[in-house]
Amino acid sequence: MRTITLSDPDDFDGWRDAARGLVASGIAPEEVIWQVGDTPADLFAAPAEAPPAAGKLTVPRAFIDLARSVVLSADPERFSLLYTALDRLQREPKLVEDHADPLIRRLEGLAKAVRRDIHKMRAFLRFREVEEEGMPRFVAWFEPEHHIVRTNAAFFLNRFASMRWSILTPALSLHWDGTTLTEGPGARKADAPEGDPVEEVWKTYYASIFNPARVKIGAMLKEMPRKYWKNMPETLLVSGLIAGAQARESGMIETARASIGGNSRIAWEALRDEAAGCTRCPLYKPATQTVFGQGPVDAAMMFVGEQPGDQEDLAGMPFVGPAGQMFDRALAQAGIDRSRTYVTNAVKHFKFEPRGKRRIHAKPDGGEIEACRWWIEQETALIRPKMTVALGATAARSLFGRVMTIGRERGRVLTLANGGAAWITVHPSYLLRLPDKALAEEEYGRFVEDLKAAYAAIG
Repeated sequence: MRTITLSDPDDFDGWRDAARGLVASGIAPEEVIWQVGDTPADLFAAPAEAPPAAGKLTVPRAFIDLARSVVLSADPERFSLLYTALDRLQREPKLVEDHADPLIRRLEGLAKAVRRDIHKMRAFLRFREVEEEGMPRFVAWFEPEHHIVRTNAAFFLNRFASMRWSILTPALSLHWDGTTLTEGPGARKADAPEGDPVEEVWKTYYASIFNPARVKIGAMLKEMPRKYWKNMPETLLVSGLIAGAQARESGMIETARASIGGNSRIAWEALRDEAAGCTRCPLYKPATQTVFGQGPVDAAMMFVGEQPGDQEDLAGMPFVGPAGQMFDRALAQAGIDRSRTYVTNAVKHFKFEPRGKRRIHAKPDGGEIEACRWWIEQETALIRPKMTVALGATAARSLFGRVMTIGRERGRVLTLANGGAAWITVHPSYLLRLPDKALAEEEYGRFVEDLKAAYAAIG
C-alpha cells in the first residue's frame, strides 16, 4: 500500500501530479491511500512519494473540469474515487460521457453539491462593518459544507476590490487589504461582529418591501435553507413576516375589493371571454363551446368537476344535466345554497365519442387535464374560496397537479399548493352509474356527508 499526502483539502494540483505518476507506473487504485496533511491514514501503509509521470497522460477536458470540482468536496473518498476514474479512463476513453455509470454518477453528484455550496456562499454571505486602526473593515462569517473558500476568493476580490474585508470560516480565513490577499487560520463565529448600524436600515427596508402575496415558503426554504438564516440580517425578520403574511394578504385583498368595487367581477368576465376562444388542446374542435365556471366571484366554496357533459356542452353552463341534478339535490340536503357557490370543471370542453346520433362521454387524459389547469388556477386566484371541493379523480388531479386516490384522501381537509383548503369526494355521475340500488343510496349518503363536512370546515 502507498500513502500519498496532499498539502490541503482542496489540493487539486497535488492530486493531479501524484495521480499522473501513479497511473504511469501502473499502480492500481486499491493500492493507494490518499490523505491530507497530518490526517491519520492506514497504519499499515507506507508513506511514499508518487512516482514521476513518464510521458504525456491525455484525458478528456470534461474529466479535468469534473475533478476540479470534486476535489473541493468534503467527501473523504473523493481523491480515491477520482483516481479510480482516471485509471479506468486509460481503458475506457469515453467513461466520463457515461452518465449512467455508478462511479461517474457519484462524482457528478459530488460536483453538483460543491457548485451549490459555492453559490450559497456568494448569495448568503453578509459583511458587517467594524473599525480597524481608524479605517473601516468589513467582516463576514460563513460555514461552508465543502472546501470552497479558496476557490471563491476570486469572486469576492472582483466584487469588493475597493474595500478591505475578511471572510472567516471554521477551516481558514481570507483577508484583503486592498492590495494583497492573505490566508489565516480558521475562526469562530464569536470572532465575527454581530451587526452594524447599516443593518438596521437594511432590515427596515427589507420589511417594507416584503410582499406577502408572493411568499412561497417551500421554494424559499429549498433555495435558502434555515441554516443560512442566522448569518443574514434580513432573515431574522422572515419568520415574523411569514407568520403575518396570510393576514396581511387577506387585508390587502379586502381593501382592494372594497375600494375598487366590482373589479374582481370584471377580471372574471375577461377571463371567461378569453376562455371562450381556448385552443390549448384539441378538444375545442368537436365541442360546441367552452363551458366556463359559474357563480359569485366572492364564493366561500368552489366545486370542481371533471368536464361538461352533453347537456352542459349545449347549454354552456356546468352541472345542468343528470349529474348536475343529483348534485343540486345533495347540496340542498347538506344545507348548501348552490347560488352562493362557484361551480366549474377541470376540463372546459366536452370530450366524447360519437355513437350514431349520441355523444358518449370519454374521460379526459393527462395532457388535456394539464392543458386546462391554467384556467382552474386563474379561477381559483380570482375567487379565493375558503374551501375547494374536488368532485372526482380528474378534478383532484387538476387541483393538486398529480394523481390522487379518492379512497385514501377522502374525508379530511387537504392543503393546496396555494395554501387553500381542499376536500376530495366522488363525482355525482359515479352515483348514477352504480347498478345496485342499496349501494347507490349508501354512497349518496356518504356524498352528502362529505359536502356537509367540507362546508363545516369553512368555520
